[in-house]
Amino acid sequence: MLGVLLPAAAHAGQARIAYFDTELSRDGPGLLLRDIRAGDDPQVTAVAGVIAAAEPDILVLSGIDHDADLCTLSALADAVAEAGHEMPHHFALASNAGLTTGLDLDGDNRLGTPRDAQGYGRFAGAGGLAVLSRWPADRTGVVDFSTLLWSDLPGADPPPWPDPAVERVQRLSSTAHWVVPVALPAGPRLHLLTFRATPPVFDGPEDRNGRRNHDEIALWLRYLDGALEAPPPDSPFVILGGANLDPRDGEGRRGALAALLADPRVQDTEPASQGGAVAALRDGGVNSGHRSPPRLDTVDWSDEGGPGNLRVDYVLPSVDLAVADSGVLWPKSGGLARLSARASRHRLVWVDVGY
Repeated sequence: MLGVLLPAAAHAGQARIAYFDTELSRDGPGLLLRDIRAGDDPQVTAVAGVIAAAEPDILVLSGIDHDADLCTLSALADAVAEAGHEMPHHFALASNAGLTTGLDLDGDNRLGTPRDAQGYGRFAGAGGLAVLSRWPADRTGVVDFSTLLWSDLPGADPPPWPDPAVERVQRLSSTAHWVVPVALPAGPRLHLLTFRATPPVFDGPEDRNGRRNHDEIALWLRYLDGALEAPPPDSPFVILGGANLDPRDGEGRRGALAALLADPRVQDTEPASQGGAVAALRDGGVNSGHRSPPRLDTVDWSDEGGPGNLRVDYVLPSVDLAVADSGVLWPKSGGLARLSARASRHRLVWVDVGY
């Protein structure tokens, strides 16, 4: 389906690692599963088609609603298989999105709103993370940092707490932070360091979300430094997920992201696309003032009253992995370009690594 856009990475000793913010989340529990099983939802069909076209060996998804039995994830994997690409191994844990606290976390004198959950969400499990893979995850080696309190992150910079009780319950992860080992065939274990950070906007002068976004990215630096309870990975790793932050454009505190992209333990291959460059020129507006190269953009956000197209989704291999190729699945025209636009405002980001 992709033809010359993405040469297959299925030979021995090489793996295609990808991240895709699907934006599939629905307004209530079970609704996404219903839509997937119906078999006629245009967005679901598009998401499955994009994944099948990319042919990843390991794929981290965000924006997919979570249920305890992984019925929704399994149904999506079936849809991807029907589109032509099988990924038989599935992994997901419950996330912080929509997890109620009973407290007024955002200090607006109201209880029970989506912003009073550990992470923004209308219900528990809204817009979670998940892994689809050709190879099984080592579940005994999974590390879940999602319960780490914000105030317990070394070097954390939270805003003034509206209530002392909030500091005692507020977790750092707005969705999740997982380390998921996957055993590569005839190779080492590959550790997936995956997350999705809160957008650094939609708050007030206290910059609660901006601070949290910064610290959610900084968690991986602290982990690699050995500053958290779990030891850093002892074999190759890939940091992949939604930082919701561009290195140069849009709003946000860029210190942690800049440090991560420049860290000598990881390599930023700057995955690019022709479609991102074309879209920025076509849309104009706020994009004309951006400083980051538009070919690196990974999301097509509104140009009128919005931040425009930005680079906010990342796949960062460790330096001991040989990178063969990388890219953003954003064709400049044609059927796959239309399919990608129908699937999500975000575009799938991929890196081929040798081991």
